[in-house]
Amino acid sequence: MSAPRIGVSIVTMGDRPQAVEALLASVAMQDVRPTRLVIIGNGTALPDYSSTPGLEDLDGGVTTIELPENLGCPGGRNEGLRRLAEIGDVDVVIELDDDGLLVDKDVFRRVRDRFAADDRLGIIGFRIADETGETQRRHVPRLRAGDPMRGGPVTAFLGGGHAFSMKMLAETGLWPAEFFFTHEETDLAWRALDAGWKVEYDPELLLQHPKTSPARHAVYYRMTARNRVWLARRNLPLPLVPAYLGTWTLLTLARTRDPKGLRAWAGGFAEGVRTPCGERRPMRWATVWQMTLLGRPPVI
Repeated sequence: MSAPRIGVSIVTMGDRPQAVEALLASVAMQDVRPTRLVIIGNGTALPDYSSTPGLEDLDGGVTTIELPENLGCPGGRNEGLRRLAEIGDVDVVIELDDDGLLVDKDVFRRVRDRFAADDRLGIIGFRIADETGETQRRHVPRLRAGDPMRGGPVTAFLGGGHAFSMKMLAETGLWPAEFFFTHEETDLAWRALDAGWKVEYDPELLLQHPKTSPARHAVYYRMTARNRVWLARRNLPLPLVPAYLGTWTLLTLARTRDPKGLRAWAGGFAEGVRTPCGERRPMRWATVWQMTLLGRPPVI
């Protein structure tokens, strides 16, 4: 691929205006300018970002989308991806959490060069670190998470900061909007691998992000369980579905000390079993083997 055109997409619920301004300033300082910036208001009105210093002269400008309701993180991101696909002037889209911050000036250049060098590269996951430089273990997309600076091929990526090939998305489809929150990244990564695209983790691509716990969301336990069941039902060969869900049930019981959380988790698991999960497209056994060789067989 010749130098791909870069687009940036940011979803916000309107409750972090100062963080969004800081993020936009870090986008403006990049040494490779994006062609277009899309900002999605997920159930909220948006201010006028077109005159943001450093972004007022983008070739494609700043596009804002105001959604009448909160569609969840994957649903909101899909609206930005659809708009970019309709416009057609972006080859690679970088999606960033609205409370993230690009510390280095060469992030977009590195992304551009990586995609230019490999036309089967589908997804690059960024390294997520807090203000002190610490990367939480749950933010390292592999089982052996002791060294967050070890990059390479992986089977998952972080939703806070990543880049997609638009050509890949046209083949695999977009985010699973029905997930609303949690495990949507795994669903998309599995579909990308099964379609023959590469998923890589590049720790040199840093997104600074406040240290948080996913359990801060009231729906965390329910949606974690429901979406994990949906993930298995949608993507795994039938013999692996009980193995995957059984493993995660045991891990959840071992790790969770909150009785209320466990009750919510059990309710979410039951919801995942009995409710529609979207189209079932089980991955090939060759993909299962590929993931196993990468150190993350789809049973954990």
